[in-house]
Amino acid sequence: MAQENSFDIVSKVDLQEVRNAIDQALKEIRQRFDLKDSHSEIKLEGNDTVQLASAGEYKLEAVKEILGQKLVKRGVSLKNLTYGKVEPAAGQSVRQKITLQQGIPTERAKEIVKLIKDSKKKAQVSIQGDTVRVSGKDRDELQAIIAMLRGKDLGVELTFTNYRTNG
Repeated sequence: MAQENSFDIVSKVDLQEVRNAIDQALKEIRQRFDLKDSHSEIKLEGNDTVQLASAGEYKLEAVKEILGQKLVKRGVSLKNLTYGKVEPAAGQSVRQKITLQQGIPTERAKEIVKLIKDSKKKAQVSIQGDTVRVSGKDRDELQAIIAMLRGKDLGVELTFTNYRTNG
């Protein structure tokens, strides 16, 4: 009987790495002369939101940049961040929410399925919640699909997991 190979396409943010990046960013903010008295804060709220606050939009932008650098250093893709609008807070301060993208949104999943089907590769594709499963008989076809998807910019960071052979 022929072997069936499959893998999952997921988009997840490692929350521990996000926490570590926030801690490092806060440490740098507290040491930087231009941000010392800016009352800048970065908080992780729940599992999918980061709250930024600072004395003004310029300082908030600096805080956002520092956090971005720390996230990239820790291997968290900035593609998985959705920035909310800057809102005024008490006094002259401003705040902004950043949503962490956990899982592949339905529209993106449909786009991935369409890309794979249009590529004419011999593989079955199914959307399973916020994951896309690709299966097929030929490993090389599946490797080609992974390579093709890596070359596309779909707006979210894709990770390929659960590569398995059922035979």
